[in-house]
Amino acid sequence: MNDERPSADTLTAKVLTSIDAVDATAWDACAGQDRHDANPFVRHAFYSALEDSKSVCAEAGWQPQHIVLEDADGKMLACTAMYLKSHSYGEYVFDHGWANAFQRAGGRYYPKLQCAVPFTPVTGPRLMVHSDEDDVSRVELQTTLIGTMVELAKQRRVSSVHVTFPTESEQQLMAEAGFLPRIGEQYHWKNEGYGSFDNFLEAMSSRKRKNIRKEREKANGVGVRIETLVGADIKAHHWDAFYRFYVGTSDRKWGQAYLTREFFDLLSQRMADAVVLVMGFEGEKPVCGAINLRGGNTLFGRNWGGIVDYPFLHFECCYYRAIDFAIEHKLAWVEAGAQGQHKIQRGYLPRATYSAHWIADASFRQAVANFLDEEREAVAQRIEALEDWGPFKKEQKDSTDGL
Repeated sequence: MNDERPSADTLTAKVLTSIDAVDATAWDACAGQDRHDANPFVRHAFYSALEDSKSVCAEAGWQPQHIVLEDADGKMLACTAMYLKSHSYGEYVFDHGWANAFQRAGGRYYPKLQCAVPFTPVTGPRLMVHSDEDDVSRVELQTTLIGTMVELAKQRRVSSVHVTFPTESEQQLMAEAGFLPRIGEQYHWKNEGYGSFDNFLEAMSSRKRKNIRKEREKANGVGVRIETLVGADIKAHHWDAFYRFYVGTSDRKWGQAYLTREFFDLLSQRMADAVVLVMGFEGEKPVCGAINLRGGNTLFGRNWGGIVDYPFLHFECCYYRAIDFAIEHKLAWVEAGAQGQHKIQRGYLPRATYSAHWIADASFRQAVANFLDEEREAVAQRIEALEDWGPFKKEQKDSTDGL
């Protein structure tokens, strides 16, 4: 525990153009990797896999601008991953409409600064502070990080700063500093201490329980053998197949694949303990796959792809096998990625997500603020309505209220 609180006068702020310029141990000490709810996406290893594989780089429109705060002795006390961006792709909090409106009015929206985990719509710490610091110092350091973001934006003469998928408390702190708060929703599964998948189904209404059993039966009856591979069980030929699936899905949905093939090799080399790959085979031929990352108490579903289109196979690999894994390993949550109200009827209930936005131009900032005021109310009402639409028995729903 620090006996002397850091002050603005004793801190040095640095902007680094590569995650490799940061000591991995020091970064992870700020990123909460010693916590029970450690988030794998803010590990130094994840950011380095993105950068070293050239999935994230200036040429891809993601130029690293990572901020670190050091004390007088050079110890890193706080950090955040930031990027100078020339577009709005790979963010999952959509501001294309803002960009178009500002540019129609004669403004220049790009470049902008983005504080995020690239291509990853997962809530996690963004204003990261060393685990040695107490609560008061933590808030002071987070406030300094926010001020440094704004100062960097002014120095770079960019239109805006966007912090996507921070924690709720971080968003509140940024709102106090003049950032505009925004909310969205995702669909997450909560483990209520289930001993098995059947135990989980018992909490659901009879009709929904029957539907899920039918879906699983059909998915597992098409001749595809589904395996859950972890860590060292995942070999290069698995990644070769999965990358083909990923590129095919990206081409259909987004028109481009953000991640390079090398990224998956680096992920396995540097974070084998966190990788969970659900893969389907016809004979020995891989035909579909879903990648997950395991955190301290959560399984995070990420990418899916395949070369077959069997009924409910996607649900089985992405949602039901994830629940199986979480129950077996006593994980508290499964986060199944962005969008998809169809997840509700499969036990994934709506949960708020957060972002915060600093905009330099006063007139444009007011216009966005007005929009966000209306949007927040609409999203909150939608989340409440979707909760009532959930598949659980009433007594189970009452126990999950307030997620």
